[in-house]
Amino acid sequence: MTVTVATLGFPRIGPRRELKAALERYWSGKSDRETLLHTAAELRAKAWTLQRRLGADHIPSNDFSLYDHVLDTSAMVGAVPPSFGWRGGPIDLDIYFAMARGAHAEADSCGRHHALDVPAAEMTKWFDTNYHYLVPEFAADQTFELASTKAIDEFLEAKALGFHTRPVLLGPVSFLKLGKTRDGELDPRALLGALLPVYAAVLTQLADVGADWVQIDEPCLALDLDDRDRAALHLAYGALARAAPRLRLMLTTYFGGLGDNLLTALALPVAGLHLDLVRAPEQLELVMAAAPSDLTVSLGVIDGRNVWRSDLEAMLDRLEPVAQGRDIVLAPSCSLLHCPIDLAQERSLDPEIRTWLAFAVQKIEELAVLASALNHGRSSVAGALAASHDAAELRRTSARIHDPAVAGRLAQATPASARRASPCPLRRAAQQAILGLPPYPTTTIGSFPQTEAVRGARARRDRGELGAADYDAFLRDETARAIRWQQEIGLDVLVHGEFERNDMVQYFGEQLAGFAFTRHGWVQSYGSRCVRPPILYGDVSRPRPMTVEWWRYAQGLTDRPMKGMLTGPVTILNWSFVRDDLPRAKVCRQVALAIRDEVGDLEAAGAKIIQIDEAALREGLPLRRRDWEGYLGWAVECFRLAAGAAADATQIHTHMCYSEFNDIMAAIAAMDADVISIETARSRMELLGAFTADAYAAQIGPGVYDIHSPRVPSADEMIALLRAAGVHLSPEQLWVNPDCGLKTRRWPETKLALSTMVEAARRMRETLPPQP
Repeated sequence: MTVTVATLGFPRIGPRRELKAALERYWSGKSDRETLLHTAAELRAKAWTLQRRLGADHIPSNDFSLYDHVLDTSAMVGAVPPSFGWRGGPIDLDIYFAMARGAHAEADSCGRHHALDVPAAEMTKWFDTNYHYLVPEFAADQTFELASTKAIDEFLEAKALGFHTRPVLLGPVSFLKLGKTRDGELDPRALLGALLPVYAAVLTQLADVGADWVQIDEPCLALDLDDRDRAALHLAYGALARAAPRLRLMLTTYFGGLGDNLLTALALPVAGLHLDLVRAPEQLELVMAAAPSDLTVSLGVIDGRNVWRSDLEAMLDRLEPVAQGRDIVLAPSCSLLHCPIDLAQERSLDPEIRTWLAFAVQKIEELAVLASALNHGRSSVAGALAASHDAAELRRTSARIHDPAVAGRLAQATPASARRASPCPLRRAAQQAILGLPPYPTTTIGSFPQTEAVRGARARRDRGELGAADYDAFLRDETARAIRWQQEIGLDVLVHGEFERNDMVQYFGEQLAGFAFTRHGWVQSYGSRCVRPPILYGDVSRPRPMTVEWWRYAQGLTDRPMKGMLTGPVTILNWSFVRDDLPRAKVCRQVALAIRDEVGDLEAAGAKIIQIDEAALREGLPLRRRDWEGYLGWAVECFRLAAGAAADATQIHTHMCYSEFNDIMAAIAAMDADVISIETARSRMELLGAFTADAYAAQIGPGVYDIHSPRVPSADEMIALLRAAGVHLSPEQLWVNPDCGLKTRRWPETKLALSTMVEAARRMRETLPPQP
C-alpha cells in the first residue's frame, strides 16, 4: 500500500495579488506583454516549488490562467465567436482579452489599437461557487482546431525547472455543457465528435513530451445527467483512451457526489477517479466497493472551498480501513483556487480563531500529515495529530461561538415575520404616490468607482497615517461630489456611492458579531477581480446601526430619492467562509434578523427605497435538482425575513448577478421584492425570457450595459436592449440601470456610460403615448 498526495489546482493570484497588479498594469498600458508573461511565469514557478516543499507528490500544471480556465479551454480548441475577428492560427492576447473584457475600435486604455468594437463574452458563475467563468459560445457550423498549446507549453516549462507535473484539462463533456449556442435548436453535445480530435491532439502532444498522468476535470458528473450525457462521456473517453494509450487519465469530479452517475464513471476507460468526500462523504464506501482493483482512487478529504482546519485523527479513523492493501491518492476536494493562499500571512488575526483555520498551504500540509500517518503509522506524526485534535476541541467548546440571545430571538421568529402587509400591486401604488417616478426610471446598482484616491485614503487610515476625522471628511467630499454629478446628468433615484465600504459583504461583516477578517485572505472571483471573504465563525447579531448615518448624510444633500444600500443575508452567507458546525439555513436566519434590524432603522430615518442585494442567491443552489426545494425554501424565507418589517410605502429593491433564472422563477417571485435589477447585458436580454409579465408582476431593471467591460455602448445599443426587454415586460415594469455596481470601473467610462444611459431612457420615454 502506498498513499500519495495530489493538489488539483493552486491559487493563481499570488500571495500579494501579483497577478492582479500585473494584469491591471498591462491593461492600462503601464507595462507590456513581456512583463505580464514574465510575472505569470514567476508565479507558476513559485507555486510548483511551494507545493513540492509542502509534500505534494502530484503537482498540477495548466491550472494557472491569466483570466479564466474555461476561456483558456475555448482558446485551446479555437472556440472563438466570429465577432472577435479571429481567422485561425494561434490565439494572441488581444483576442483572448477581448473575449474576456470586450474591445474598442479606437485605441483602448492600454494605448494599444484594436480593429474590434465588440462586447465581452457572457460570464456566469462556476457551478455553486463565487468564481465566474467566460461562457463558451458555439454555432451550428462550429469547427474546432488546436489554437493554443498552453497545456503543453506549461508542462514543458515546469519540466525545465525540474518539476514533473500532472497537466489539468477541463473535460470535453463539461466544456460543452458549460457553453451555449446562438442557435437555440442546437444542442452543444452534438459538437462532441468535432471537438474530440483537438483533445486527442493535446493528449498526444503531452505524451510525446513526457507526461504520464493527465487530470481531466468533469465536474458535470456531480450534476443530474441524462442518457445522452452518459453516452457522450462514454464516447469521449473511449476516443481519448485510444488516442493516447500511453497516458493515464485521472477523471476528476468535485462539488458533489457521483450519485446515479457512479456506474458511468467507473465504466470509463480511465486510470484514476477523484471523489469529493467533503460534499459527499457517503460515496466513499460505495466507490471503494465497486471500483476495479487497478483503478487509482483519489480521495478529496480536505475541504478545498472552506478555511476550517481538519480533525486529522477523525479522518484517519475513516481512512485507515480504506487504505489497507490499496494505493490511494489524498487530495483536496477540489482545486484550491477557492481558498486563500497562506494563513502564515495573517499575523494580526485573533490568535484563538487563527488556530481553527487552514488556507491552501496549510491544507497541503494536512494532506502530507495524513499520508505520513497512513504510510508510516500515526506515531510518525504524533505531534501534528495532537495539535489538530486540540484545535478541533478548542473550537467546539469556545464560548465565542454560541450566543444564547441570538438563539432566543431566532426561536421567536414566526412565519408572519417574513410577510409584507400587502401584495405587490397595492404596494406599488402606495410607493408611486410618494416617489412620483417617471416611466423608465433610472438608477445605478449602488457603488461608484473606488479610485486610487479612495483606496489610498483607506490604506492610510488603516496604517494610522490618516486620522478618523480627516478620513470621514474625505469620504463626505467624495459622496457629495457623486451626488451632485448624479443630479446633473438627471438620474431619478440616487445612491451615495459606497466610498466608505471596502466590500459589499466585508463592510457588513465588520459591524456584525460572529465574523472575523483577514488582511491577505484573497481569492479570485474573475480575471483581476479578487475578493476577501469574511470568516463567519459564530452566532450573528447586529450591535448597532451600520448604514443609517451615511444614508442620512447623503439624503440631506438632495431632494431626489436616495437608496439605502444593504447586502442580503443569503449573499452574506454565500460570499463568506461559513462555520461548518451549524446548518447553513440556521446561520442564514441569524444574518437575516440582523439585516431586518437595519431595514427598520433606515425606514425610521426616512428612507423610501431600500435595496437588499441578493447577488449570490442562485449560486448557492444545489447542483442536484432534488435538493433545490429545500435550499430555495430557506433562502427565500431569509430574504423575506430581512425585508418583512418594511411598510407598504417603502420600496424594497434587490439585485441578482449573472444567473439562469428560468428554473427558479417561482422562488424569485416568492421573494416579493418590489424591484429586482439583474445582469442581462452580456446575454443580450436572453435571461428576461423567464420574466414575462404573466410570471412576474414586480418591476425589473435589466442591466443595459456590462460593467465588467471597459467598453461603453451607444445609446442606440442600450435602446435596442430595452426594446428587447419590452418583448417580455410592460413599460411600467422596466427600470433602466447598469447590470452591476461600478466599484471596479474608472470615472471617465462611468460618466460616459451613465450619461448615455440617461439619454437612452429619455428617448424611450418619448416613444410612449402622452400621459392623460
